[in-house]
Amino acid sequence: MTERFDCHHCEDSLFGRKYVLREEQPYCVACFEALFASTCEECGKLIGCDCKDLSYKDRHWHEACFHCSRCRGSLVDKPFAAKEDQLLCAECYSQEYSSRCQECKKSIMPGTRKMEYKGSSWHETCFICHRCQQPIGTKSFIPKDSENFCVPCYERQYALQCVQCKKPITTGGVTYREQPWHRECFVCTACKKPLSGQRFTSRDEFAYCLGCFCDLYAKKCAGCANPISGLGGTKYISFEERQWHNDCFNCKKCSLSLVGRGFLTERDDILCPDCGKDI
Repeated sequence: MTERFDCHHCEDSLFGRKYVLREEQPYCVACFEALFASTCEECGKLIGCDCKDLSYKDRHWHEACFHCSRCRGSLVDKPFAAKEDQLLCAECYSQEYSSRCQECKKSIMPGTRKMEYKGSSWHETCFICHRCQQPIGTKSFIPKDSENFCVPCYERQYALQCVQCKKPITTGGVTYREQPWHRECFVCTACKKPLSGQRFTSRDEFAYCLGCFCDLYAKKCAGCANPISGLGGTKYISFEERQWHNDCFNCKKCSLSLVGRGFLTERDDILCPDCGKDI
């Protein structure tokens, strides 16, 4: 006896008939289409075995039904985009929905790279430095007067130059004697410690921290031998080319403060009138 060869679903013989294999099981064309064929999104008819089934995101079309919703042009083997369940060719989509390049004013086609900044869009090749005309791409840039500049060009054209190192100041910086400095370049002339945010003074147009200025230039107190800075309202007494801190201007014998009082001198010492009576 000849072995039977039947449709897996209706069990009709498939000898001499067209059939379709699905998961290694044979089906007659009618059963296969009834059980497994997709329905075309456009015309609502089944997509039979003799038709090409085009699919996109679990939706299916006959080849002849796969066209742009706007211009009706075929989308077979062409780029397209979806918008609100409608398929559009690239040209129709760009006319209807694509952003316009800020530079060339042309549509930015779906699938092409674009650059965006503060609500404006550019083709990747149109997003260039205003000065050197080179593409900026994903590199850092600085906007200036509605134009965009790569960082090197901006620094060459607009950034202040540090008076010390002659390099551009891109962030922060300090001004001293109406000249710009990097914070890290504005240092004490003597010890080289940064002066930004610190109290300092100057001599012959050179800046010094208070410590170095006092060590180098301040007068020394005749009482304690420490510098008298004279800065920040520091009070001191001066007499015959000698200076004292207010707190150090005391009688040598009894230590009475002589600020605002009469006093006597004995060689290098100062005395109150009582202690100086016997001189």
